[in-house]
Amino acid sequence: MNGKAMIGAENTMQDCVVDTARKNINSYSGNGSEVALEKTIGKAGVFEGRNISTQKEAEQAFPYPIEKPSLALRLIEITVALIALTIGLPLMLFVAIVIVLDSRGPVLFVQKRVSAGTKLFRFTKFRTMYVDARERFPEWYAYKYDDKELQDLYFKVKEDPRITRQGRWLRKSTLDELPNFWCLLTGEMALVGPRPEIPEMLPYYKGEMLKKFTVRPGITGLAQVSGRGRLGFYETVDLDVEYVEKRSLMFDIKIVLLTVKGVIFRHGAF
Repeated sequence: MNGKAMIGAENTMQDCVVDTARKNINSYSGNGSEVALEKTIGKAGVFEGRNISTQKEAEQAFPYPIEKPSLALRLIEITVALIALTIGLPLMLFVAIVIVLDSRGPVLFVQKRVSAGTKLFRFTKFRTMYVDARERFPEWYAYKYDDKELQDLYFKVKEDPRITRQGRWLRKSTLDELPNFWCLLTGEMALVGPRPEIPEMLPYYKGEMLKKFTVRPGITGLAQVSGRGRLGFYETVDLDVEYVEKRSLMFDIKIVLLTVKGVIFRHGAF
C-alpha cells in the first residue's frame, strides 16, 4: 500500500471512530451508563486516532500536561465553598421551593461534564428546564454539526422553549449556579477556569483547543465575563484557551471582580 493510500485509510478509520463516538454519546440518556460514556470519551477524535477504550487510558493519553491545584489553592477554594454554601443555604432552600412549585421534576440538575484530561465529573445546578425537555425537543440534543453550523453555534438562546417559567429568572439572576459551590468544595471544579464542557462536544475539539482541558473548569471564567450567553462555540473555546495561557492569581482576582459586576448587571444572562 503506498503512502497516500495509507493516509487515506487512516483518515477513513479516524472518521469512523469519531462517527461511532458521536452515536454512542448521543445514545447516552443519563441512566447510569457511565462505563459506556467513559469509553466513548476515548474515541471522540481527541487522541489522533489512538485506540483508547477506557477513561483511564484517555486521561493518560491526553496530549497536554495536566495542571493540578496546589494545596494552598485548594484550602482557599474549600474556604470559599464552605462560606458560600453556609451563607447561601436559606436562599437555596427558597429556590428549591420555587422550583418544586413551578414544574414537576427534581430540584437539582445533575449532568456529566468534562474536567482536566477529559475526566468526567457530576456537574450540579438548580434545574431550570422542563424535566422532559429531551423528549419534547430531541432536535436540540442531536449534537451533530458541520463546520458552518459550528461557526454559528450558540448553546444559550433567548426564548428557549425548554426553560421553565421560573427557570428564566433563575438563569438571569445566576441563582441556578449556586450548587456549583458543592463541586468547588469537592475539588471537581475551580473557582475560576474554563466553562465546563459536555462530553457530546468533545469530537469537535482539535489541536490547541484541547488546552482547555489542562485545568479544571471554573464556576466563573474569562468566557463567562466576556459575553456569557452571547458567545458562540468557537468564541467560548478561544477565551477558555486564552485563560489557560494567561492564568495567574491577579488574573483570577480580576475575573472574580468582573463576575460580581456581571451578576449584578446581568450581562449576557438569559
